[in-house]
Amino acid sequence: MNGIARRTRRGFIAAAAFLALAFTASVPQAQTDPLPSWNDGGAKSSITAFVERVTRQGGPDFVPVEQRIATFDNDGTLWTEQPMYVQAAFVLDRAKVLAQSNPELANRQPFKAILTSDHAALAALGEQGLTELVIATHSGMTTAAFDKMVSDWLATARHPRFNRPYTDLVYQPMIELLAYLRANGFKTFIVSGGGVEFMRPWTEKAYGIPPEQVVGSSGKTAYRLEGDTPVIEKLPSVEFVDDGPGKPVGINRFIGRRPVFAAGNSDGDLQMLQWTTLNTGPRFALIVHHTDAEREYAYDRQSHVGKLDKALDEAPKRGWLVVDMKNDWKTIFKP
Repeated sequence: MNGIARRTRRGFIAAAAFLALAFTASVPQAQTDPLPSWNDGGAKSSITAFVERVTRQGGPDFVPVEQRIATFDNDGTLWTEQPMYVQAAFVLDRAKVLAQSNPELANRQPFKAILTSDHAALAALGEQGLTELVIATHSGMTTAAFDKMVSDWLATARHPRFNRPYTDLVYQPMIELLAYLRANGFKTFIVSGGGVEFMRPWTEKAYGIPPEQVVGSSGKTAYRLEGDTPVIEKLPSVEFVDDGPGKPVGINRFIGRRPVFAAGNSDGDLQMLQWTTLNTGPRFALIVHHTDAEREYAYDRQSHVGKLDKALDEAPKRGWLVVDMKNDWKTIFKP
């Protein structure tokens, strides 16, 4: 074989190798596990089976992309809520700052009880007293100032047991579930009893859920001009409570479509799960059951935070998936 022939042959081989590589890259590869932090079993397989059913073009349970709405509670569903709601920890820290800078407040309840760690006095305040405390610590400033206050607090605050930033204590299996749903055309929303303006500064980085897809409780606000700068001021009044029966109302008001997938962890999510599943067509509801005292916490019916009683009883009757945190999750928190 002369030199020209050899070079020509080598050229054909190189071209063939390039085409083979390009063809291989274009052929769909075997899908990797979309939920690697979930143990193989009924919980994981029921989720993937539902997603496959509703995304199968031409299948009897196909759901158009625009109708693939998934709603998630936040506290206890996407991140830890024990020993108290994270926003409650923020409120207490904020109240201490206010009381320390204002001697008049320091001698009044509930600020006095907070400064002296009088837990009995705090418990005696009841729902009304706690609402007043939230109003006092969340108003009298612009939304931009509050946004910065929340971000600064989260940057330094640490969980009392795990000594990690609260935004590190998000559930890795649920992060994977959110990503899996979005990869299959779902639009994911947070629907939480927590304050909407407390959540919006950090949910996109933590969960991939942008501010406009966060529904939560809210206080009244007002627009005004500061010189030539337009601002929105937080007023000392509650506008909307997005918890319990308020969740379906919030979904209808702010999302405008009924979910086909919903996840929660407590009785505060019961009505959202009902609103999602008690309808025609394919529907899916998931309850995170906290059963792992070693890696996180174990609680349900008797808990003052995240009580799971009525929803746990209703789950088997409705065919809702109850996720056993201890047995269904390989890991709890984000690495």
